[in-house]
Amino acid sequence: MDSLIPGHETSVLCIGQPKPGLFVNVFLKMFAIMDNLLVEKTNKTPLVSFNTDGHIRISGRSIPEDPLRFYEPLYIWIFEYIANPQLNTIIDIELEYFNSGSSKSILYILREFLDLKNKGLNVTFNWFYESGDDDIRERGEYYSSILEIDINIIERK
Repeated sequence: MDSLIPGHETSVLCIGQPKPGLFVNVFLKMFAIMDNLLVEKTNKTPLVSFNTDGHIRISGRSIPEDPLRFYEPLYIWIFEYIANPQLNTIIDIELEYFNSGSSKSILYILREFLDLKNKGLNVTFNWFYESGDDDIRERGEYYSSILEIDINIIERK
């Protein structure tokens, strides 16, 4: 097999039929510098701003028709971030409304970052809600309770 690096042999174990360029994609991913992830908000999906400096933000409405399709790139980014995290990570969740599919995705995201905290890294969880929006405030309290973590519940006026 030809190598991308002169003078080095390369072998790839593939199960089934390899996709064209699979090795190149894997190779580049292994040595690529991680990028920030920015997803602009729509009327059904939140603003997502995941920065490699450790500031993670989700804000707006989260009612995508297919939550898995929307959140999957976020999961991939989080997986990569957790492999090489900052010493301090700040998670800001500021959702005005979200559906049950999004609720499961938010729980998954919080749980993944909780693993970083359990490894001794500094992770701050902030849950923002609009003044008088008891449903969103209670959802943040619920996540705090079931995950057994301190979430700063912050009222926005």
